[in-house]
Parts: sequence; structure tokens; C-alpha cells
Amino acid sequence: MVKILVIEDEKDIRHLLIYTLQYAGFNVISGRDGEEAVRLADEEIPDIILMDVRMPRLDGYEACKMIKANEKTAHIPVMFLSAKGQDTEIDKGFEAGASDYLLKPFTPTELIERVKLTLKENKISQENE
Repeated sequence: MVKILVIEDEKDIRHLLIYTLQYAGFNVISGRDGEEAVRLADEEIPDIILMDVRMPRLDGYEACKMIKANEKTAHIPVMFLSAKGQDTEIDKGFEAGASDYLLKPFTPTELIERVKLTLKENKISQENE
């Protein structure tokens, strides 16, 4: 089963993401900030990371750079989830190493489709289909 790491500082949004992804058949682990993202990525080695950009302690861009700099986690695709839709913000996400950048608000269907597309592009088996 595909393992997804969800990093979102807002509790209600985090729970909604977890519910949506679990309902779609994914195994989900979660954290609240960029520091947890780096730690959990290293400990859990998820198949994909969905991460907010603006978070306390360590923002998503810096967390992504750290994940990509770690030989053990560099292969993990990162998808940013953000309300920050300016071109400079999106460019910054891809420069940090993201595979995708999904703008909030999005529908559950859009989230699942983009996750599956990112997994497919990274040749990660989707046993839950």
C-alpha cells in the first residue's frame, strides 16, 4: 500500500487531507511542521510527501530542500499544497525540489488525481487501485 506523509500545520485541514487520502485507500502518516516533515521522511520513507508551504519552525521550501539533500529521502516526490499561487511562489517550490504544486482550495477528487499522477510519474506502484 502506498504510504503518504501529510505535513500541514492547520489541524482541520490536516484531518481532512488524512480522511480523504485514507478513504481513497492510502496509508497516511502526518506531521505539523517542516521539522517533523524532515524527521518523518527519514524515519518512515513514505512514497510521497504532501506538504504545506507556510508553516511554523521550518517552512515547506526549506524542509523540501533538506529532504532532497538527504541521500535516504532524495527520491521521495514532494507535492506542495498552498494558497500561495503567485508564479514566484510556485517557481520557488519547484526550485526547492517539488514534483508538483497544488493550489488551495482543491477538491478531494483533484487531490487524489494529482497524487496518483505524481506516483505514476515517479513509477511508484499504486496497489490501492
